[in-house]
Amino acid sequence: MIDPGTTIGAVHLTISDLRHSIRFYQAHLGFVVHRQHDRTAWLGAGGPDLLILTQDEYAPRGRATTGLYHLAILVPSRADLARSFRLLVQTGSVLQGAADHGVSEALYLADPDGNGIEVYRDRPRAQWPQHAGHLQMGVEPLDLETLLSEAGETDSGAGLAPGTVIGHVHLQVSQIAEAEAFYVGILGFELTLRYGRGASFVAAGGYHHHLGLNTWAGVGAPPSPPGALGLRYFVVSLPTDAALAAVVDRVRAAGVLAESVEGGVLLHDPSRNAIVLTTRLG
Repeated sequence: MIDPGTTIGAVHLTISDLRHSIRFYQAHLGFVVHRQHDRTAWLGAGGPDLLILTQDEYAPRGRATTGLYHLAILVPSRADLARSFRLLVQTGSVLQGAADHGVSEALYLADPDGNGIEVYRDRPRAQWPQHAGHLQMGVEPLDLETLLSEAGETDSGAGLAPGTVIGHVHLQVSQIAEAEAFYVGILGFELTLRYGRGASFVAAGGYHHHLGLNTWAGVGAPPSPPGALGLRYFVVSLPTDAALAAVVDRVRAAGVLAESVEGGVLLHDPSRNAIVLTTRLG
């Protein structure tokens, strides 16, 4: 098993227009620009970098391919989710959905390049629904009116709440079985739930999911073209050097190509989604 202290770190995206994307993430979601250099910006909630945007105005766009389904921004409380919702309403954001998953409550939208975004809050673990000892996650309507009533009087323009993190990343993959073999069999995540035949969820440390895996772009979907808009890579953050070394040893023993990069190790899943294993969050 992967170390139970493993979390998801920053998500790195290729976007078409950096200025436009920065405006979106600041105005609609409350991100802060931590720093900016040339064609790249590092965004977050004032702590670790959560989202790194790199502009390539000539990047191709993949369609019906593997890649990012959505990145998931985890806010600390239901009141924080309510304030995020109020900001989305005030800025005229187009929501793609809202749901109560039992373990969490979530809002869904997309950025200017179509990258999927979830903003969510977790319920306390003691309240997560179980059946016969197994975690249950559903898709029930979210009462948006009640949620909005919890926003309080705090100015929603204050930005994302301190303590906001990337809670999980949901990926489009080519085959569920081979994705599970990689993320569970090699990296060591625990399979927490299968959702029909087209999706699986895996996690570390008893979380409901750090990674979602689906074939909703089509079973056997090809990877996006090289350098395409969307996911460059996401970070899997291990708590210690020993925990990182253990995963890297399993990866290399399985014959998976693992390239040393600054601060970590770069590898690709069978659907060519890129991951950096590191002990950092960024």
